Amino acid sequence: MSKIEIRSPLPGTFYRASAPDAPPFKGNGDDVTEAETIGVIEVMKTFQEVPAGVSGRAITFLVGNEEPVMAGQVIAEVEV
Repeated sequence: MSKIEIRSPLPGTFYRASAPDAPPFKGNGDDVTEAETIGVIEVMKTFQEVPAGVSGRAITFLVGNEEPVMAGQVIAEVEV
């Protein structure tokens, strides 16, 4: 099996859930489909969803919740 990287589309703060009291979109080890949201990135109070962009299994997050990210930074990997 190979791993596909999911990269941040823009710089900002990465959140794994839609709100502080909401469950995460996905957890480590979860299966994902191409259209599923894996997190959101906040830039100046504007939130952009981050789709998986690939279908696979066993997503592994490389960035923690509420961590700053740069454009192009790998935020997760998915086994395909």
